[in-house]
Amino acid sequence: MRREDVQIWLDRYIAAWSNYEEKAIGDLFAEEAEYRYQPWGEPVQGRDAIVRAWIAPDGNESTRDAPDSWTAHYDVWAFDGERADAIGESRYTNPDGSFRTLYYNHFALRFDGHGKCVEFVEYFMELPERLREGH
Repeated sequence: MRREDVQIWLDRYIAAWSNYEEKAIGDLFAEEAEYRYQPWGEPVQGRDAIVRAWIAPDGNESTRDAPDSWTAHYDVWAFDGERADAIGESRYTNPDGSFRTLYYNHFALRFDGHGKCVEFVEYFMELPERLREGH
């Protein structure tokens, strides 16, 4: 992997999240991948389980993020061979388009030799309510 490959992977991650296509999600991860939504949480283990968790969070498709209810951008922050860190933002809006909330994200990533993620750990912080005005 090169730093540029990680950025391409991050852009593909956003695209897969946007369309919830099983193949696009699965293509991001190695067969034995682990995905943690929080660093302390139990990992979702294996590509098929990760795809299922994205397609129907908590077994319910209605808990997916609605189309056009969010935007996101993540950039490579650090890179060292098979490991990378990314930082960025996920911005959510209400159905009327008004601002709802903003998350600051950090992803800790490890890749195999084929450009597939084998370890994904997400850290996120929500913008405090007192700072939301003007967003």
